[in-house]
Amino acid sequence: MPNPLRVIVADDHPVILFGAEHALLKFPGLQIVGRARQSTELIKMLQNDACDVLVTDLAMPGGQYGDGLPLIGYLRRNFPNLPIVVLTMLENAALLQRLRELGVISVVNKSDDLSHIGLAVQHVSRNLEYMSPSVKVALDALRMNSGGKSDEVMLSRRELEVVRLFVSGMTIKEISEQLNRSIKTISTQKNTAMRKLGIDRDSELFQYAQSNGLLNLSSHSSGEKGDVPQ
Repeated sequence: MPNPLRVIVADDHPVILFGAEHALLKFPGLQIVGRARQSTELIKMLQNDACDVLVTDLAMPGGQYGDGLPLIGYLRRNFPNLPIVVLTMLENAALLQRLRELGVISVVNKSDDLSHIGLAVQHVSRNLEYMSPSVKVALDALRMNSGGKSDEVMLSRRELEVVRLFVSGMTIKEISEQLNRSIKTISTQKNTAMRKLGIDRDSELFQYAQSNGLLNLSSHSSGEKGDVPQ
């Protein structure tokens, strides 16, 4: 009889963590060997416990290693052979594409049936891609809108600066005063960044910024957690 696949599950919401575990236990051959609520616990487990597949939430603040794309980048650099299934509520196509560029071949949207988590684990353990239905729809829309191309979304340095200051809580007027640019210029740069990212609402911009590490960009060292499109 083959050895079970050892799975670590990480999520900061107890209900999601319980639901993911319950879904995984319905699949024979899967064994949950660890549970983490933030990145500090997760990295400690990975350093000390044998694990075949990691299932991790994308937005999981509060840990030493951050969350979002910076955490995924850290995992890919330090555990390059570890298959990862990412859980997320975000459907932003640019963010999903960025995950694929980081080497994540499985993403499950939490709004889809949680049974997709077990299917994803089975696939990535064999190095096969698995995207849950909502994720497939978003990625297919991105491919159609880009004519089949999957180039990384590129924000200019000034656009990135404006987005970072805006999500930190500053108004357009305050940003214009700090950067010594006109209000019209700042507003245009913000709107251009949102259009490039396929984002329509400020709330989505905050979600995107959190998952990309932009909310804590000033405190992240570029060598450790700088996996952010620039």
